[in-house]
Amino acid sequence: MSVRSLEDVLRESGNPVHLLRNQKTGPNVYPGVPAEYTNWRDEQWAWQNTCVLFNQSYHMADLLVHGKDALKLLTYLGVNTFNNFVVDRAKQFVPVNYDGYVIGDVILFYLAENTFNLVGRIPVLNWIQYHAATGGFDVTCELDERSAARPDPFNRKSYRFQIQGPNALKVIEKATGNPAPELKFFHMTRMTIAGREVRALRHGMAGQPGFELFGPWAEGEEVRQALIRAGEEFGMRLVGGRAYSSNTLESGWIPSPLPAVYTGDKMKPYREWLKADSYEANASIGGSFVSGNIEDYYFTPWDLGYGPLVKFDHDFIGREALEQKAKEKHRRKVTLALEDEDVAKVIASQFGRDNERGKFIEFPSAVYSMHPYDRVVLGSKTVGVSTWIGYSSNERKMLTLAVVDPEVAEPGAQVTLIWGEENGGTMKPTVEPHRQMEIRATVSPVPYVEVVRKVYVEGGWRVKGAVV
Repeated sequence: MSVRSLEDVLRESGNPVHLLRNQKTGPNVYPGVPAEYTNWRDEQWAWQNTCVLFNQSYHMADLLVHGKDALKLLTYLGVNTFNNFVVDRAKQFVPVNYDGYVIGDVILFYLAENTFNLVGRIPVLNWIQYHAATGGFDVTCELDERSAARPDPFNRKSYRFQIQGPNALKVIEKATGNPAPELKFFHMTRMTIAGREVRALRHGMAGQPGFELFGPWAEGEEVRQALIRAGEEFGMRLVGGRAYSSNTLESGWIPSPLPAVYTGDKMKPYREWLKADSYEANASIGGSFVSGNIEDYYFTPWDLGYGPLVKFDHDFIGREALEQKAKEKHRRKVTLALEDEDVAKVIASQFGRDNERGKFIEFPSAVYSMHPYDRVVLGSKTVGVSTWIGYSSNERKMLTLAVVDPEVAEPGAQVTLIWGEENGGTMKPTVEPHRQMEIRATVSPVPYVEVVRKVYVEGGWRVKGAVV
């Protein structure tokens, strides 16, 4: 008996949009850590004012790519330049489909000669594995699945922590007994913590300086406890699952673009390779943006702020399409600061037995599907989509990350977010009967937090024209 594929699922569903909008899956989960160590407000506060320890050991997948054609494979798939990419460097790796639409993004680590590790959501890693298996490349791939997708959730190959915040370097100095290494953004080094060698990436996920630390799984708890002890005098807090997914609202990274794999004749062999239990076959879309064409849910690199990463100095899948798109006008990534009064009206609609309520707003993350798509309008015209929504206690503001048309992309522009799904809501279990409500919004910079815009990642990918 043949194994059912994503292509089989799509053929049976009739329409990918209807399938994904009514999927029985909610938002991605963050296993392995408590929802809150203290409370999510203080945990958010700490990443801007003292420092935090993120435990990322459970919710992301890792793919090790090794062999003499490893760099050749990644170059063939990524829009990024690989000139001057050397061992102990990392980059935001962005592949697109044949039509130039983003499949996803992950962090690519150059660990050793012919050896790379890619960390993030699974769609990009699936795309790489497919080409490694079918493209004639001399490579091997080893997938270390995220905890929620494996039978032994607490038996990963590697641990992964991040120390972030104004006091992060002080914590590193105390934990290592040495001055914090002076590294440029996305450069790597090695350090010793609790007698264990730890690999360290200069990073800044919450918009503050810090390091991502990783090493063998069996050594993770020793290293974590040493970091906790070192962080005590510097006000370090552990971050739970509730606060974790909201940090992107302040730093400006869109975490969940829908993988652009559901259409296209050239993509059909890939859809036939993906199994019916794959992420792509079980992903969910939520929100007020509705189109019968799944391609309206795809993003270009420019939509996501990755335009500066696109380099036509090598051949890669999607290059011809992107060369044409580069000449066109592009939508822009922005932050939408939602009007307090209108957010309060949605919350108030939850009270009163005779009231037809709006869609419930969870705090701090209000995301209720794997891929949020809420409609942004100016008058009756749709001018963009909101892709991530939640509350920042630091800014005392409900924020969304959105992709909007260029005519409304300047800070200060006034638009409206349509909150909630049509006709009382789709069949997702995270959606209760509700009515759509309008929330006014002010177009704001991305990243939203001033210190992130002005100080964070000098020379990094968030800076226009940067090459990483």
